[in-house]
Amino acid sequence: MIFITVKFTVRPERSDDWLDLVDGFTQATRREPGNLFFEWSRSVDDPHQFVLVEAFRDGEAGKEHVESEHFKAAMEAMSYAVADQPKIVSTEIPGMDGWGLMGEVTPRDPE
Repeated sequence: MIFITVKFTVRPERSDDWLDLVDGFTQATRREPGNLFFEWSRSVDDPHQFVLVEAFRDGEAGKEHVESEHFKAAMEAMSYAVADQPKIVSTEIPGMDGWGLMGEVTPRDPE
């Protein structure tokens, strides 16, 4: 599995419409056969910062993603909305095919 996390700092005037701006890209990526997940979060500390957590089946699926037309169009559109260059962590995790379960926390009935 290729696991990628990207941190985007968005121009203040674009923060409120960021998720609308990336919606088409998000939906198209989620439809890619090699995509495992593609999820956005907004920082609780900085309202202009968004984090994308994404994963692809393997390197070939990641390559297809980066070469897709919706990726190219999104990179162009995002370049006008970001305040600085996004920061990325990208790594391959052998033997994984998606989210695992966290062993330290399990649901309990409230008392």
